[in-house]
Amino acid sequence: MLRKQLFLLTLFLLLNLSNAFSQNKNPDYVRYIKQYAPVAQQQQKKYGIPASIKLAQGILESQAGNGRLAREANNHFGIKCTNWDGKKIYHDDDKKNECFRRYSSVLDSYTDHSLFLAKRERYASLFTLKTTDYKSWARGLRKCGYATDPKYADKLIKLIEEYDLHKYDKVNVSFSRSENKDISFPTWYKTHQVYKTDGLYYVVAQNNATYELLAEEFGISEKKLKRFNEIPKNMDLQKGDIVYLQEKNKKVGRNATVKKHTVKAGDTMHSISQKYGIQLPYLYALNRKNTDYRPEKGDVLRLR
Repeated sequence: MLRKQLFLLTLFLLLNLSNAFSQNKNPDYVRYIKQYAPVAQQQQKKYGIPASIKLAQGILESQAGNGRLAREANNHFGIKCTNWDGKKIYHDDDKKNECFRRYSSVLDSYTDHSLFLAKRERYASLFTLKTTDYKSWARGLRKCGYATDPKYADKLIKLIEEYDLHKYDKVNVSFSRSENKDISFPTWYKTHQVYKTDGLYYVVAQNNATYELLAEEFGISEKKLKRFNEIPKNMDLQKGDIVYLQEKNKKVGRNATVKKHTVKAGDTMHSISQKYGIQLPYLYALNRKNTDYRPEKGDVLRLR
């Protein structure tokens, strides 16, 4: 009995300690990470800069998106106007009224930060480091002169470890089957607008889009993207097609406005499954249909 009581007491203390820790998390930091982790991962895949470093710098330099440069100029990395022909904003920093770069979108800021590091000789040593070695990247940034704060590296490392940002250095971690419900995308991306319906993120294919190009744009493997959308072999992507960025649902949500679909001319089970974000096997099962069933105009199909 005593052993059981000690076990329960220990469990209670651990749970309370865990809750206290989670409550100490800065909600602005949590929001920022959730919103921009996919972008940081895409940038890592393209330029080789650890996603954890991008996120930590973004949080620190932009005050988690709340700083003036971030709010008014989409500048999340505090990059100044040196060798810059674009739009500008003036802001007090080390000196009064210093010139900083102004961007059209946060994505432009993330990309310019990557190019800023990748194209300058003084940062070349960073790209010899492993993307999983965030501590060396943090210290290297300070050593190469990215910031004047002598504690800059320590601040980055503290952020990375307190918020487990190093897990994002494993590119595509956010897109795994087990975590696909927790994905968070910004509303814009390189080419495609991101939409959300019934808990699912998706895009509408634009001119000349292919699954290969979409996979590159969102940092998802082409094979996985096709699996998410249950694409039959040799089926080409057409302008206006819905493409889900995560695995579809088993049925529409309880609060969905449409719970039945009346088949129209040209509808297929695949097109219906894409329209409502339902996995094909479950759409067949919901309606007690075999896989050789072909919907006919006027048929009514259940969606949950």
